Amino acid sequence: MRIFGVSDIHGDRGLVERLLERAKEADVIVLCGDLTFAEESLEGIIGPFKSLGKPILFVPGNHETLATADFLQQLYAPGVYNLHGMGIKIKGVGFFGCGSADIGLFSLTDEEMFETLKQGWEMVKDAEKKVVITHTPPYETKLGELGWVNAGSPGIREFIEEFEPDLCLCGHIHETFGEEDFIGKTRVINVGRTGTMVEI
Repeated sequence: MRIFGVSDIHGDRGLVERLLERAKEADVIVLCGDLTFAEESLEGIIGPFKSLGKPILFVPGNHETLATADFLQQLYAPGVYNLHGMGIKIKGVGFFGCGSADIGLFSLTDEEMFETLKQGWEMVKDAEKKVVITHTPPYETKLGELGWVNAGSPGIREFIEEFEPDLCLCGHIHETFGEEDFIGKTRVINVGRTGTMVEI
């Protein structure tokens, strides 16, 4: 399965249009949060991706509320899924997620992130492969390293260490877009604004 992941679009419709050609090659499109800039620009973000006829999986970032994420899922249904605290299986691959960060319009504690991921995990735990989608990267990886602080989430890291999903796709930290790392066997990727194609 080919997964095209992108994060932190922040309402940039021109960016979405530029990403469509690469997204055509994917089986599944994953949006790792911060689709908008403080919820000012909802139009022209999900619709163009949906026109490709692929399943679209997303989580909210810290620039949109959970209510907005639910609204976007309803607006673009079927085929568009908000995976915050939810899970879905596509061709033997289980996808589940947790949006938000510890700041912004919709913030969560590390404990809440862990429990939200666990809810989604329960829906896909028997899948052959498992992909976790978050906005915030896990703590103590290259993806959260800013030099003076590691900005990742200890709650997400704790979940990955305990449950060992195959892949984690995230965003949030603009300075580490495109970085990859591992937590045990779990490959962790900050897919970034320019997008990353991943095979699983």
